[in-house]
Amino acid sequence: MKRRLLISHLHKHGCLLLREGKKHSVFYNPKTEKTSTVPRHTEVSNMLARKICKDLGAPQLRQW
Repeated sequence: MKRRLLISHLHKHGCLLLREGKKHSVFYNPKTEKTSTVPRHTEVSNMLARKICKDLGAPQLRQW
């Protein structure tokens, strides 16, 4: 899955970019008060994308 697709999905469901690192971006969901890291690769594996959504409390993407 493309990283930009995952990030746009997270933004649609209220997740905010907390900070940028060298290899990861940290996202925060103010509703659940949880954070998760998204690797800065062009492709993110489907299993990792599911875990990131689950960690942040966002619904799963239907693109898988």
